[in-house]
Formats: sequence, C-alpha cells, structure tokens
Amino acid sequence: MGTIRRIDQVWKSQPTLEGAGVHLRRAFGNRHAPQLDPFLLLDDFHSDNPEHYRKGFPWHPHRGIETITYMLHGEVEHGDSLGNQGVIHPGEVQWMTAGSGIIHQEMPTGDSLGRMWGLQLWANLPAAYKMMAPRYRDVRSEQIPEVSLSDGGRVRVVCGEVNGVRGPVQDVVVDPQYLDVSLLPGTCFAHHIPAGYTAFAYVLEGAGYFSPERTCEEREQKPVLPGADLSQEEGQEELIDAENLVIFGDGDEINVATGVQGLRFLLVSGKPIGEPVAWYGPIVMNTQEELQTAFDEYRRGTFLKHQTG
Repeated sequence: MGTIRRIDQVWKSQPTLEGAGVHLRRAFGNRHAPQLDPFLLLDDFHSDNPEHYRKGFPWHPHRGIETITYMLHGEVEHGDSLGNQGVIHPGEVQWMTAGSGIIHQEMPTGDSLGRMWGLQLWANLPAAYKMMAPRYRDVRSEQIPEVSLSDGGRVRVVCGEVNGVRGPVQDVVVDPQYLDVSLLPGTCFAHHIPAGYTAFAYVLEGAGYFSPERTCEEREQKPVLPGADLSQEEGQEELIDAENLVIFGDGDEINVATGVQGLRFLLVSGKPIGEPVAWYGPIVMNTQEELQTAFDEYRRGTFLKHQTG
C-alpha cells in the first residue's frame, strides 16, 4: 500500500457565463492559478434548457495551452480559421493543443430531450512547447477503453492507465491522467498517482468519501456486511456530492469509497510545470510581454504561425 493522499481542499463549482452567454459552472479558473499546476481551468456546462447554451462559444483565439473537451450528453460542433471542423459526440473527447495559436469556435447543441452536458479542462504548456504547432486529437467513444472493476464499478480511461489498460491519449508533456470513474454503493476504488503530481476529482453524480477512514485494502480485509447502515460507515467523514471539486494532498495513492449512493467522478492528475503564468482570457504565456505580443499579433492578423490539419 502506498501513501494515501488526503483531501487538501473542497471547492463548490460556481455558476458563471462564458462565450456568447453560456451558463456553466466553473470548478476552478484564473484566480486559482497556479495552485493546480499544470491545470488552469475546469468548466462544467450542464443544462436541459437550450437558451442556456445555444449561443455557444463563437470565434476566439487560444495560445499556450491545451483544451480537453469531454461530452456526456448533446454535441459540440467545432471549426477553426484554417478549415478544420467536426462534431464531438456523447462519450467522445477532443484534446486540442493550441500551441502557437489557433482561432476556433465551439457551438453546443442538445440531444433529443434538450440535454447538453460537457466538461472542458485547460492544461498549461511549458515554455518550450508554447509555440509548438497546433494539433487536434479527436477520440471517438469506442476508442476509449472501459475497465470493469471487481466490485461492479467501471473506469473509462481517456488518458493514463488502469489495471494495465492505457487510454488513447498519450505522449502529452505533463504526463496527465484523465479518468471517468463510476462506483456502486458500498464499494471502494484505489488508484496510483505519482508522488508530487497535482491530483483532483470532480464529482459528476452521486456522492462519496474521498479520504476514507479505512483504506481499500482494509475494506477488503473487513468488508461491509449486507444490510449494514452504509450512511454510518465512515463515521464523521465528509460526504462529497455533485458539482464539488476535491483537491488531494501529496502521496502516491488515492482511495475513494461510497456509502448508500453510487458515485461518478472525473479523476485528473498531472506533473506540475513550475513556471510563471501570465494569463488573460484565452491566452496563457509565461510573461506579460509574451501576452502583449500575442494580443498585438491577433489584432494585426499575424497570430497564426502554423497550419493545422
């Protein structure tokens, strides 16, 4: 058994407006940088009211970052100024490396019931990679492996590794893990994360204990009996429910347990970059001078440095 990571902080995601008026919840963003280095922002856009998302995210630039979009319901049509276009469907991921610069738009549409639910994570790029050529990695749902856990839970592995199964997104500079974890009531999930890496979980559905009094190994030795009162199983621990961000302290293993409810959460980790962050709007560089250059180039029409495709 490794050193168990305990909860450092819990943040409730906050409602905000972005793009042309998209209602979303922000788990963390600009004011938290660089606390979650190498990650910059996590948005949860989740609504069954088309008026809350139909205006979308019209044309805007990015430089110096990667954006990771994961759709659960509905779709996002995207296109860029160089002619690339496509649709992110439910269960799919787009891992876009903006690098030296790209201008694009993202327009969400709901499903047949009007539901639209997606998440966008921003990851920073080290200085040596900020001006790299932009690239897209569009990952179809069937390309994302799903690992079945022994107690009936499951993990979709976008990036990283679970039980020897690797996700399709590889060779990313900050060595990230991006997992979609679903657990049944009364179960436990243990997972290795390298010591020194930033790690957080964002609760999508249900509720769970992210710093259980008993480790998963101890639970296997003394399992919960059928009919036990799971609501009392964790004593005075905090039960954390949907739309909360759990930031883990250091260690090399996380243990997550459930009570009477099931639980679904994103688990994300990555290697900190440890460089200065200069950030304004959709552009993230290392210095204010680099930031000013980016916006000057955007105004002059010289922002794009590479062709994508």
